[in-house]
Amino acid sequence: MIRPFTHTLLNGLRVVCVEMPHLHAAELAIYLKVGSRNDPPGKTGLSHFLEHMLFRGTEEFGSSLEIENAFEAIGGAPNAATDADSTCYYSRIHPDHIRRGMEIFASMLLRPLLVGIDIEKRIITEEAREDLNEQGLEISPDTIVSRLLWPRHPLGLPTIGTLDSIAGIVREDLQSHLQRFYLPGNAVVIITGPVRSHEVFAAAEDVFGRWRSGALPSTLPVVGRQAATRTCFVHDSDSQMNLQLAFLGMPRGDARFTALRLLRRLLAGGGGSRLYLRLREELGIIYSVEASIGAYDETGCLAIDLSTASETLAQAIEVTLEELLRIAREPIPAAELERVRQSYIFDLEYSRDSTYEMGGRYGWGELMQVVRSIEEDQHDARNTTGEDIRETARAIFAAENLRLVAVGPWKRGMKKLVRDLVERYTEQAR
Repeated sequence: MIRPFTHTLLNGLRVVCVEMPHLHAAELAIYLKVGSRNDPPGKTGLSHFLEHMLFRGTEEFGSSLEIENAFEAIGGAPNAATDADSTCYYSRIHPDHIRRGMEIFASMLLRPLLVGIDIEKRIITEEAREDLNEQGLEISPDTIVSRLLWPRHPLGLPTIGTLDSIAGIVREDLQSHLQRFYLPGNAVVIITGPVRSHEVFAAAEDVFGRWRSGALPSTLPVVGRQAATRTCFVHDSDSQMNLQLAFLGMPRGDARFTALRLLRRLLAGGGGSRLYLRLREELGIIYSVEASIGAYDETGCLAIDLSTASETLAQAIEVTLEELLRIAREPIPAAELERVRQSYIFDLEYSRDSTYEMGGRYGWGELMQVVRSIEEDQHDARNTTGEDIRETARAIFAAENLRLVAVGPWKRGMKKLVRDLVERYTEQAR
């Protein structure tokens, strides 16, 4: 049984250690509760930009190359990621050099030089252009759907920012964001692997103990629900239509979350899932289909993604909506449920061998106040019934929760055909 050991420093920094003595590599990560939803008005992409800038040099390591070399010397390869409500810096580390890894990350977070802004601006601009078509229109289904799900809220804006907002970011913006959100009370340091908790806590005290605390900033909440079916078509010269069907979901602390996870797997969790079998194996109109869950403190979503030819887009939508109605209305066969349930339980078991997954479970989980053990998740999976899943499906797949985005070479008449299908779904889902 794997369990976390947690220690809170006097400055409010939470340090988590997950001892995994059977492994040979450790993982060091620092999670901060700041993401694109915390970007100031007109500064969309600031959290992501700051994440990039911390790799450009510090007082102790004058360039990105020096940072990379310092990590390489202890068996590491640093990386980072920014999403809507968190930022994470992480690296694999040789277990004998955990303290040194902490020192390098501490230098990045606490003493960055914030130089080379114009170079980084060009890099991030090129990254942002990957989500635009020739006319400069947004073609990322994720971003477009987010705007439909949470209009007039930072959750509806692209994490990377826009070309205009990226161009307008200056050093003062980065410094202000760093001072507001990079606080010990807004962070979690986690180490997973063949390490000892008392040694980890002592090292963290020495390295991070002088990190100055401050008042934690507030976050703009999502108020109310946008209860209206919405569709959006964006023309792009791709060879396929990229489709996303997203539904307003539930916050991360909702009691139905295990049922939602099993629902996702039943629909698009592998080669035996319903949408995969219908759309690929029976009809041959897709290569793959995926479903993902997004969850925040007060809201969430379930999204289904696939690509298909423009000629088969309407068929793909029709079949997908039929399957959503069916799983919400008809009893789930016991054998199908047991197969999916057992697969999920096994995946939880396999995660015991991953320092990265344990870091996410207990580090990100601590940051968001949703820590759950593997055993708790397995217990809930065993006790989730088919009716629990159906009730969750009925709540999620209500017509007013639907947001449909299609990006690609759509043709004349296609919009009306799709909207007719959505209207029919609206009537049937009542």
